[in-house]
Amino acid sequence: PLGFIDPLGLVADADQDEFDRLRWVELKHGRVSMLAVVGYLVTYAGVRFPGAEDIPSGFAALDAVPGMVWAQMIATWTMM
Repeated sequence: PLGFIDPLGLVADADQDEFDRLRWVELKHGRVSMLAVVGYLVTYAGVRFPGAEDIPSGFAALDAVPGMVWAQMIATWTMM
């Protein structure tokens, strides 16, 4: 309803389409971060996947992750 508003001049050289794209990207990142917080809180509450009951919550989980899981994560990251 307000249209193209940029009080700080961050996209002064952009048009309405670029502004709309940046707005969409900001909403997407906000939704992903909200899901990350919910996942952290659910894990901290004690809800675990089957087979992962012995893994602690928070940063303590980094030491409890098996080596093959790290290898799979690194392989997935390199394929991205």
